[in-house]
Amino acid sequence: MISDEQIEAYQRDGAVMVKGALSSWVEVMAEAVAANLAEPGPYASENAVTEGRFFDDYCNWERLPAMERVVRESPASELAARVMRSGSAQFFHDHVLVKEGGTPMATPWHQDGPYYFVEGSQTVSMWAPLDPVREASLRLIAGSHLWDKPVRPVSWADNSDFYAGEHEWIEVPDPDGGAGDHRILEWAMEPGDVVLFNFRTVHGARGNLGGARRRAVSLRWVGDDARYVQRSGRTSPPFPGHGMVAGQRLREDWFPILHSST
Repeated sequence: MISDEQIEAYQRDGAVMVKGALSSWVEVMAEAVAANLAEPGPYASENAVTEGRFFDDYCNWERLPAMERVVRESPASELAARVMRSGSAQFFHDHVLVKEGGTPMATPWHQDGPYYFVEGSQTVSMWAPLDPVREASLRLIAGSHLWDKPVRPVSWADNSDFYAGEHEWIEVPDPDGGAGDHRILEWAMEPGDVVLFNFRTVHGARGNLGGARRRAVSLRWVGDDARYVQRSGRTSPPFPGHGMVAGQRLREDWFPILHSST
């Protein structure tokens, strides 16, 4: 499923691409995306684009049977545990992203981690395109998961601070502007290929200027050392009423452990 060399690359760079990791699940994921588009959830967003369409939605796996099949029955949980070097893989949430052809809006550079209410070194997002991607592929800054401070989380609508108050953030980098010495990871991908990346790996994506749509499913997982952290405002996703306190593992009735080596 994944080689020792690929796991080492993930630990070093914060991201790795695995060819064909979910190739036998592409049709099921496509069914899940179609169901999500037909019946968006409460967190669905059209991202206010002026041209084309950029739809995204998350936390729907329990109401979309096809997505639940992918989460529970695919090899994703075992793959997550192995790449995290964790004895367990606990499911955090699903995320559907659809950029139609002719959508110039880029996905801004950001880290996922500061938007979430969980922290730890053992985390992984799985980004699986359902269409061939070239220019609209995911782009990631190698080694950024090891930076001393997290990147400032912002609202994509107006670049304002996502949380109020003072925080120990660093500014959002601009790897394309020539500042800094960043190594960018980017892969041409086919349906079933998967990019695995740490929650703290800085990433983004270009707009989709071609004629074909780009559908992708992200599955997010946490490992043994991940713990709930209290943020200074509403997180994304928010999971209202979770009742957890700082330092706890995520509650298993909401976030099931789907792989364990014990």
